[in-house]
This record gives sequence, C-alpha cells and structure tokens, in this order.
Amino acid sequence: MALTQRLEFRQSQSLVMSPQLMQAIKLLQLSNLDLMTFVEEELECNPLLERASDDAAGAEAPTEVDQVSGDQLAEAQVRDARDGAMTTYTEWGGGGSGDEDYNLEAFVASETTLSDHLAEQLSVAFTAPAQRMIGQYLIDLVDEAGYLPPDLGQAAERLGATQEDVEHVLAVLQEFDPPGVCARNLRECLAIQLRELDRYDPAMQALVEHLDLLAKRDIASLRKLCGVDDEDIADMIDELRRLSPKPGMKFGSARLQTMVPDVYVRPAPDGGWHVELNSDTLPRVLVNQTYYSKLSKKIGKDVDKSYFNDALQNATWLVRALDQRARTILKVATEIVRQQDGFFTLGVAHLRPLNLKAVAEAIQMHESTVSRVTANKYMATNRGTFELKYFFTASIPSADGGEAHSAEAVRHRIKQLIESEEPSAVLSDDAIVERLRVSGIDIARRTVAKYREAMRIRSSVQRRRDNMWSTMNSRASGGTGLDNTPSCRFNPEA
Repeated sequence: MALTQRLEFRQSQSLVMSPQLMQAIKLLQLSNLDLMTFVEEELECNPLLERASDDAAGAEAPTEVDQVSGDQLAEAQVRDARDGAMTTYTEWGGGGSGDEDYNLEAFVASETTLSDHLAEQLSVAFTAPAQRMIGQYLIDLVDEAGYLPPDLGQAAERLGATQEDVEHVLAVLQEFDPPGVCARNLRECLAIQLRELDRYDPAMQALVEHLDLLAKRDIASLRKLCGVDDEDIADMIDELRRLSPKPGMKFGSARLQTMVPDVYVRPAPDGGWHVELNSDTLPRVLVNQTYYSKLSKKIGKDVDKSYFNDALQNATWLVRALDQRARTILKVATEIVRQQDGFFTLGVAHLRPLNLKAVAEAIQMHESTVSRVTANKYMATNRGTFELKYFFTASIPSADGGEAHSAEAVRHRIKQLIESEEPSAVLSDDAIVERLRVSGIDIARRTVAKYREAMRIRSSVQRRRDNMWSTMNSRASGGTGLDNTPSCRFNPEA
C-alpha cells in the first residue's frame, strides 16, 4: 500500500468554556458569605466598579418571582455544558496554572466545627427527610460546649412534628461522637458517657442524680444514697472526674459562621406563601459609566484603552451575573415552596417526593443549574431555617401504576406495621414487602431492610428473640417488680 499525503476537512463540536462562563457557574453555588468576599475582591481590582446606594440597589434587586429575561447570562450556556467538563474547573480562572491562581490554602485541611461533625453523622444515621430536618434543627441549637437548651418543647410545635418524633431523633443524636454531646444538662451528659462505658449502674445513677451533694463534699450522704462503702464511693468519684463535662469544647477553636438565610418564606394574606430574597445578602455594585466616558477621551495609549475596555466588560458582566444569580435563586426557591406546600402548612410529615429534575422542568432550567443553586443556600421559614437541599426527598413507585409514594410515608407505614405486630407473629422483611404491595406500594426487600435499619428497628429474628426473653423475664419476676430493675434483668446480649 502506497503512503500519500492529503488534506481533509473535518467538522466537530467541542465545549469551549470562557473564563466568564466558568465564573458564572461558580457564582451559582457560592454561599452568600463567599459571594461577598468575591465581590469585595472585584471592587478592589476594578476601577469601574462601585458600590451602589441603597436606593439604586433596591430598585434593581429582584424581590419577587419574574420571568427570566431573554438575556440569560449563563443559563443557555450552562444547559449545553456537561457536568464532567464543569467539575474540572474548581478555582477562579478555570484552573489556570499561573501564580495568581495558585492557592496554598486549598491544600490545607480546614478545621471541622462541632456542627459539621454532628451533621456528617446525621447524614448517616437518618435517611428519612423528616428525621434529618428534626436532627439538623436540634444540631443548630447545640452550643460550643455540646449542650442543647433544657427545654425543647417548641421544637415539635415549630416543625409540625410529634414530641415522640423529636425525642426519638434526640436519642439518636445523643449516641453521636463525642460521647455526651446533645445533652440538656450536666447530669444527662455524664449519664450518656457512663452508658457508653457500660458503667451506669444503680449506684452510679444515684451519684449522678445527686451532684449537688458532691459539690458540697457531703461524701457521707452520697455513700448512703449509693449504698456503697468508702472505697467504692472514692472510685466512683474518680471515675466521674475522668468524664468530660463539656464534650464539645475540643471543637471550640474552630471558626463559627453565622447562618444567614438567602431566602425568606412568610405566610401571605391569601393563605399562600410569600417568597423573597434576603436583600442584605445581595451585593450592590454598579458600573461607573461616567468615569469610563471621561477616561476614554483622555487615554491615548492603546494598552491603556485595552485595560479599561476589559475593566468595563468585566464590570458589566459581574453586574448582570449577580442579577441573574439572584433571579435564579428566587425562581428555584419559589418552586420548592410550591412543591412542598404541605411541609410549610402541616409539618415535616407532609414532605412530598421531590427531585432536582422536577424543579428544573417546572422552571425550564437545567438540572445541574438547580443543583448548584440549592448548594450552600438557606431558606428561613415559619418552621426554622433549612438548607434548600433538605427539601428534596426520594419517592417510591406505586404498585398499581398510580401516584408515587413519599419515602417518608413508606417509612412511617413500615414503622406502623412493626409496632402493631403480634409478639407471636413477628413480621419478616419479606412479609412487610407483601403487605406494602397489597397497599399499592412497590418496594424491594432490601429497601425495607435499609429503611428499618435507618429507623433503628431490629430485624425480625432479633425482635422475636427479644419477645422471648421479655416473656421469660416477666415470668421469672413473678410480679415482684424485679423485671423493672436493670441489674436483675437477664440480658440475652451479654
């Protein structure tokens, strides 16, 4: 075969992302604090940018839902962009390797706050959206020492949940690391740590419940209440002193940031909901056209003209990008409120199945755009302040082809079935699947097992064994009340 040279024309398509487009994408997912920092940096380096007065900013800032103008800065281009290409640009300037783009702090691990540490455990402990919302609400109340307020009575009322739901979530939070966290007082904090060490026997319980006597050094009274001798009471006090009275303090050196909502949701007079942006988090910048006009008449060098033309272009782009970002957040938040009206009206038990695609289709935006908008954005509501991503819940298909069921509703149904089962007829996961299918819920056995484990419900084998030991203990107690004494109960797990 002879080798020859020839010219060929080939047509191909490729994604080319300009630095401005990359920054527009990044702007969408920035928190309000990070956005303020970025805008401050732009104000310092661009002579044509200036802070707008309150009157001017108020006239331009979008405070209610409007149709996005035809000049959609990033939306049309973002819609065509591929997620994989976007993720390669993680720093301003699109990942350039110049010295000005090199950020040493990116290689330094940030210090974990107590709130972050608890939130990470929360995402593993619960899959139910309602329980995660309750858990996040309680975590936000934890102080730097690791304590919750003594009275949590308003939590259930504000979230529209039952007191039992709040107590259940609280019990799980109190099993988190560090031991003793989420306690409501010192006694509860020490009791949690002692249970973790398997040392909360009746004698130690009496000691913890009478810390006031320990503070007064009334050892004789403590010894009598605990029913121990001098040597035992001394060992118990030493053990108590080895516990941490402020378990959250090892996270205390971390910098705490105030959570500032991006969106406010308030009841409207017509029974609906009014959604508006938090104007305090919107950067107010304008392009100084007058200054540019004066300079353009006096500048003679082409280099200077090029510099100020670029400054004008960047300033104009930033103003428009900030306006587009605000309008996009408002549209997404408004659609979330519309979709989750049941939560705002009735509480967490009425969260609907919702995903990014449903919101994106409703507002005619790309799914990746909605994903970026819901990251690091918070909504202040009548039931507390929540990150936008918490309003997205999974759905379970219907067995008869009807409307899908909320995952939260399915979990609640599984819990009801198990709670109502007879001790002699414990339901297996397969039996639960069959009963749910009769109710029109199409669900796999492994999904039932996952939901059951997430709710801290034991397997059918373990529940059957617990029922057996409970019956044996009841018969052994003979009605003497021994079966209410932890030290007298036979423990099958021992």
